[in-house]
Amino acid sequence: MLIAYNCSCISTLELTLLTQQVTYGVFSTEKSFVMTDRQEKILAAIVEEYAEVASPVGSSLLSKMFNVSPATIRNDMVALEQTGFIAQPHTSAGRIPTDKGYRHYVNQLSGVENNTINRSARAIDTRVTAAGGPDLAIRTAVKSLAELTHNIGLATIDGSLYVRGFADLFSQPEFATTETVRQMASLIDNLEPWLRETRPNEALNVYIGRENPIGKASQSSLIISRFRSPFSDKSYIGVLGPTRQDYRTVMNLVSYTGRMLEEALV
Repeated sequence: MLIAYNCSCISTLELTLLTQQVTYGVFSTEKSFVMTDRQEKILAAIVEEYAEVASPVGSSLLSKMFNVSPATIRNDMVALEQTGFIAQPHTSAGRIPTDKGYRHYVNQLSGVENNTINRSARAIDTRVTAAGGPDLAIRTAVKSLAELTHNIGLATIDGSLYVRGFADLFSQPEFATTETVRQMASLIDNLEPWLRETRPNEALNVYIGRENPIGKASQSSLIISRFRSPFSDKSYIGVLGPTRQDYRTVMNLVSYTGRMLEEALV
């Protein structure tokens, strides 16, 4: 059913002041710790593997991926954990990314689209083109984003909020409790008025975990693209889901959908 409505923790090793930069439309933190090339790749591997399997990533798997000893991987993981980029959810578990780790990963992403994005983009393009009028085009784009990313797809156009994808989202492990579902529902309730008031100006805006201004405790990420439509010069389309995301794919797909709708609704 489609609905239409009218500082992560800092290690004691980090003694420098934080500086703020704006990347993808949100504030991020930059500290004096400089990752080695292998640590950059290990963090990226943890983000991407965790997005796929939803389980902490261990040193044995990473040692095979990078062809180095588990001890070497563990040393790099300790450095990443002490500086707040990854965390160990249980004593015997591997590591998962923190909000800070996700932010660093997203900041490093290039805009290069891969074959999966191209296929998904073509699918959305075909569906929206065949949809007919503007309202059906927006609804089709939102539904397609939800189906392709397994998040909540959403669009806000001139005060109306289109939402699709609750079943897929709430089947994910992050939303196994009533409290996490309640937090997400509260975030959705406040999304349209927040967008109307703040009107994010970047072409692509990514809010990760506690960066999310309307749901800091919701453990969710909001990825939205601004586009012009006949109804508003600042309309938005995107997705809302857990911080555990395939960010490269989702960001590229959301960005493409915004550009495509801007052309389709002229």
